[in-house]
Amino acid sequence: MALQNQTVCFVLGLESQIGLGIVRELGRAGIPVIGISRNPRALALASRFLLDRIIIEGRTEESIDKIRRAGDQYGGGILIAISDPDLAWLTKYQKSLGSVTPILPPKAAFEMALDKKLTIEIAHQLGIRVPQTVAVKNDSDIENIAETVRFPVVLKWQDPQTVSSALNALGIELIKAEYIYDKKALLESLTRYSLLRQWPLIQEYCPGHGLGQFFYIHEGRAIRRFQHRRICEWPPEGGFSSVCEAVPLHQHKDLQEKSIALLTRLGWEGVAMVEYRYDPEQQQAVLMEVNGRYWGSFPLAVQCRAGFSVISYLLHTTGTLPELPPALEHIRCRNVATEIKRLAVILAKASLIRDRNFQLKPVSEIWRFFADFFRPNISFFVWSWDDPGPFFSDIRNSMKSLMKRIFHDHCHGS
Repeated sequence: MALQNQTVCFVLGLESQIGLGIVRELGRAGIPVIGISRNPRALALASRFLLDRIIIEGRTEESIDKIRRAGDQYGGGILIAISDPDLAWLTKYQKSLGSVTPILPPKAAFEMALDKKLTIEIAHQLGIRVPQTVAVKNDSDIENIAETVRFPVVLKWQDPQTVSSALNALGIELIKAEYIYDKKALLESLTRYSLLRQWPLIQEYCPGHGLGQFFYIHEGRAIRRFQHRRICEWPPEGGFSSVCEAVPLHQHKDLQEKSIALLTRLGWEGVAMVEYRYDPEQQQAVLMEVNGRYWGSFPLAVQCRAGFSVISYLLHTTGTLPELPPALEHIRCRNVATEIKRLAVILAKASLIRDRNFQLKPVSEIWRFFADFFRPNISFFVWSWDDPGPFFSDIRNSMKSLMKRIFHDHCHGS
């Protein structure tokens, strides 16, 4: 069933808006796309741009074999994966995929990007402002560190993916960013991990909003650039975008060059995001992390016609670069479901917001939420006129989840 003159592109990770964005971007470019998911109700499975759909069970050898057989069926293909665990899994089994070639970053570069402490050290050498960071080596460090750090601080794991299973085994919740305001709270938080014998990094608190810079690095140079700022985040104090907006490339040019220098120092190839916290009052950006993969707000890049996945496909199939026009600017993209959740916390449960410096502006938040529906440059993470299926699938999935929760609460309440 080989497709004449066209190599298929397998996309692994259809459960999120990232996978949906990649499917749409490739499909609109006329590239045959086959979706791979572990969830038969995954968001992007409903996209009209999918040629075929494959359901796998997990990160197992059986799943690798299923992908390999699909590659034989379609005469080979390339594979784009999204999450860090999937990239690590494919790196391990890439020689077992037969005629399917996964697009992977260099193994050493990928491991360095996952190591927040090492990334911060390299960034500092390149003149990028980084948060002051302290690492706990053993229990005896804790008291001294608690006496010397300047509050507030934020606790972040050096490699969340690696530590998550160990935390889960001990019944400890993985908190990606924990805000600490005094010595007592810091001692309590750090002592929580003493049995694990690993501790999160202690970083200075950095005010501002999220600024993401995105690049496609090929043979040591950036062949495509894009950047955005986060208008709203989930959770409200900082996390991932619920509303984001493209930023013209003439802004933050010096910072872009430093980001590229950081990625090339890591030996990076392919797509990557360099994330900062930007304080507009001080006009100062502080590095948060490097994500060596497609990012959560990728639908905005798709709406702006940045073409990152198309570039990746063509480089790995024909070895050529497409002629892409400049990406659109000033486009805003929304994840309305997450916006509603965020608004509910701000209006009704503000005590859940961990960052005490977060400014509550409920009237402004409500006004922006409704006004954005009438903006001429608005787009959405899930809804699309030329591909409405995933939106309605998302609604159905949400309703089913809600009904299950109501039924569960009713049964346990009775």
